[in-house]
Amino acid sequence: MQSNRTNRLIVGENVGSMCTLTDTMAKVLKDNAAVLSVQNLNKFYPSGGHELQVLSDVQFEIYRGEAVAIVGPSGSGKTTLLGLCAGLDTATSGDVVLAGSDLGALTEDERASLRSQHVGFIFQNFQLLPTLTALENVSVPLELRGEGTALGRAAELLSAVGLSERGEHYPVQLSGGEQQRVALARAFANTPELLFADEPTGNLDEQTSERISTMLFALNKEKGTTLILVTHDMDLAKRCDRILQISGGRLKETVSEIDI
Repeated sequence: MQSNRTNRLIVGENVGSMCTLTDTMAKVLKDNAAVLSVQNLNKFYPSGGHELQVLSDVQFEIYRGEAVAIVGPSGSGKTTLLGLCAGLDTATSGDVVLAGSDLGALTEDERASLRSQHVGFIFQNFQLLPTLTALENVSVPLELRGEGTALGRAAELLSAVGLSERGEHYPVQLSGGEQQRVALARAFANTPELLFADEPTGNLDEQTSERISTMLFALNKEKGTTLILVTHDMDLAKRCDRILQISGGRLKETVSEIDI
């Protein structure tokens, strides 16, 4: 990308201490409180009679309207971190405040209600309901919100991801890439305030990957949706405003040079 200016972002444990921001990002930080705040987050899992620490003292903040990538090697804790941030799992210790609510103080039902109101999530393994068609899978979050035109809106979303002819097919009848696109359409259904995406282009061919990436960033720019994505694709990560790098369960300082 040609540019007469380069933006350097330094992001990590000392976030905010050494940042040179674009005018747009400076306004985001000035005008908006954090829509996601993670403080001293730790996660342990039992493993063979011992406890395996997956995340260690992770902390960062993400502001409304930002697009942020989380990168790192396989097994570094990226997907675990994303699930904790979205309230799909609970931390061993530490705090996650999502859309103004302390997730640690909520019941499982309250976290589910919060997600239905504010959050979209694209799972790496799709998480489609096998007994529902593609159209029905996309319509589920709309129906849960009481939308009277759920099926019509779901059809529009499937068309937007290039699956208008596959609405009556069940997940088992779809390819991996098609299932990923159904999952994407479902995540877009309620125009979420925050969209979490775990490897959103990981199962797609190059052409479809570009189409989906464009849709993700259009939602971010046009609707003001905060985009938080886990990816191994550095080209995709560099399209974000910031990059957080995680390694061995710890957040590391990352320098990202982005032409603007």
